[in-house]
Amino acid sequence: MKQWKIWSLLILLVIGLLTIGMIPYGKVLALQHESSGQVLVYMDVREGTDFRIRYTHSVHQTPVTEFYDINKDNQIVQTKLAYENFAIGMPSNATGEEKFIEKDGVYYITNMNRVFPHVDLRTGQVIANHTLMMEETEIPLKNWVEPGSWIRLKVRPISLWQRLKGEDILG
Repeated sequence: MKQWKIWSLLILLVIGLLTIGMIPYGKVLALQHESSGQVLVYMDVREGTDFRIRYTHSVHQTPVTEFYDINKDNQIVQTKLAYENFAIGMPSNATGEEKFIEKDGVYYITNMNRVFPHVDLRTGQVIANHTLMMEETEIPLKNWVEPGSWIRLKVRPISLWQRLKGEDILG
């Protein structure tokens, strides 16, 4: 009878630990492989966290930086865009409440409020060198994903088990 109680407690303990490991806590900006949804890497975020994506435009080969924030609804909000050339694929003016500014040869569109549930991007194969910038850290995406890959940036909850399996870029 005593042995049965010990085994029962052990089984309950294992089930409890597994359950705790699966409960989401905290949120991250996850880079997911688009076709599978598999989280490749992530970094902890909270409301108000800002990050940037910098790349070299494939046509005019000048730098472009997109600025984003995380809002209270776990959405990604584009707040600003900086670029050096009006060539193909770049805006020539701001719209709505946005502001267009030129400063030291760089064009900015500020006061943007473009809200996205996620951001999909295809990493550059040759020139782009997509780089994720958060805090003082710059993370070339080619270090984590194959050039030419289609990835999704999404704010999502994460469990202890997922943290153990994944790779925190900033940690």
